[in-house]
Amino acid sequence: MKIKLSFFFLLFSLFSLGQVPHCGFDFTSYLVVKAHEEGKSDNIPDLKITLVNEKGEEVINENNKYSWKYGNQALVFTRNHLISKPNESEKWFFPYAGDTYLLSVTNTFPAEEFYIKIEDTKGKFKAQLVQLQAFNMYILCSSENERQARTFGPRSNNPIEVILEKK
Repeated sequence: MKIKLSFFFLLFSLFSLGQVPHCGFDFTSYLVVKAHEEGKSDNIPDLKITLVNEKGEEVINENNKYSWKYGNQALVFTRNHLISKPNESEKWFFPYAGDTYLLSVTNTFPAEEFYIKIEDTKGKFKAQLVQLQAFNMYILCSSENERQARTFGPRSNNPIEVILEKK
């Protein structure tokens, strides 16, 4: 009986030690874009922001190479969702990002190889192409986030600030 109990305890201990807590966003980063007019801070609504190559062509996420979402589709930014109810203070789905445009990418995403193309669907603003940098990525889980902060310093986890010009 003692041997069985010892074996059970050993097996249970190995199983318990093998369970490593994970962050819900392991292996995921976000690109965050804040697009506004000169002298204003409000994010411009109704923009189409797309991940493109150096030729301005949409990047297709073949076999989820660049993002765990949107497999075999063009990578297009979406607006952060306002989740607060009327008469409540503003609450966003991703609170760190506020009123911005977001794109989920993998932590191994080669940001320096790509650009974002910003187009106004209402035609008020000029289209713009902005090259990405590795420090543009918000790495969400703490150990990766700390490593990124040591690498890039205060530039990390800040939105890509884009000032749009009227036509």
